[in-house]
Amino acid sequence: MKLYENERIDRLYSNEVGIIQSADVFSFSLDAVLLASFTSGLRKKEGRLVDLCAGNGAVGLFLTKKVTGQIIGVEVQDRLADMAKRSIELNDLEDRVQILNIDLDKATEFIKKDSVDIVTCNPPYFSNLPTSKKNDNPYLAIARHEISVNLERIIEVASDLLKMNGKAYFIHRPERAAEIFELMRKHRLAPKKVQLVHPKAGKEANMILIEAIKDGRPNGIRFMPAIIVYKDSDEYTPLLREILYGKSE
Repeated sequence: MKLYENERIDRLYSNEVGIIQSADVFSFSLDAVLLASFTSGLRKKEGRLVDLCAGNGAVGLFLTKKVTGQIIGVEVQDRLADMAKRSIELNDLEDRVQILNIDLDKATEFIKKDSVDIVTCNPPYFSNLPTSKKNDNPYLAIARHEISVNLERIIEVASDLLKMNGKAYFIHRPERAAEIFELMRKHRLAPKKVQLVHPKAGKEANMILIEAIKDGRPNGIRFMPAIIVYKDSDEYTPLLREILYGKSE
């Protein structure tokens, strides 16, 4: 497998998937692993999952153990999409996973509306405000800030792609939760399950996981037990170790 300068191969040991990474371009982090873990399985060969803002393809590749059908990643940045395609080849998953190197706005030109069972998204977390301090690295700036697409458009496209009663899974920052819920309801997505992620016990949550159903009933949100990432000793909690490395024998 060809690797470019400053690229490496990292592995998620819980499902033995290798991902091509680069600190200069893009590297998946814990949020991608948590999103894949939070997403429900899809055990039908004709099923279809679409991962928006796919980056280097990590979320889609992590989900290959839970999804038996087709997985499609949508990524606007050429270099990241190329990394994702090579990671697909690295894992011999060309028959099940593909990457569309397109603007998210064009997703419904390539994927039929109302045809997708599950949409996942680990989007840029920060609004593109004039006062926002952005990374000088353009790859990282686009990954972290809503430069190429904003939150409402992401949620709108997710809804357009989903079948009725299809599920959307997002990870984001808790401070934008009210905005996310409002935009979901505006675009026919009913939030159904929420889980907060805390760096340590006693610390404020720094991530939120949300499951929503297209055209679902507006009430009945379930709040799952919080995820704690680190013990006071700075070691991973047992749950995080299981998510990252799999169940110990």
